[in-house]
Amino acid sequence: MEASQPVQAKLTELNIPFEIVNHPPATTTAEADIYIKGISGVRTKSMFLTNRRKSAYYLLIMDDQKHLDMHKFAEIVDEKRLHLASSASLMKKMKLAPGIVSPFGLLNNVERDVQVYFDKDIVDEQRMSFHPNTNEQTIFLATTDLFKFIEAVGFEYQVVEL
Repeated sequence: MEASQPVQAKLTELNIPFEIVNHPPATTTAEADIYIKGISGVRTKSMFLTNRRKSAYYLLIMDDQKHLDMHKFAEIVDEKRLHLASSASLMKKMKLAPGIVSPFGLLNNVERDVQVYFDKDIVDEQRMSFHPNTNEQTIFLATTDLFKFIEAVGFEYQVVEL
């Protein structure tokens, strides 16, 4: 739970209300969904991607039920090929392990070199849910507040059609 303390502190500092649900470790969205059943908010998946040269990193957030067309996203970001970043790259850039990726890992990206993208299908949803840098909790917050958080920690984001 200690991993979520900086997230909660930053949200509190920004006057962003949130709801946290504690649960056993959940490494997939399907597992997490079991523990948060009945709570409103789009279930998201966050993917940490990179190009072949590992010279660009992308955080892509979309509905957890939607399949990613990797080729289409690569075209959108003007890359020839993308793939999931290695666990070592994820740890280096966001200080997170696989299964815990979320926009809250941006707090740990001191280089500010991760590009953030949202699928347009979820940006009109009222609330979203994520792991707050631990897979033993799920946090819910308003989508507009999530955008406020991202900007407050020094990142821009883009909305794309996938």
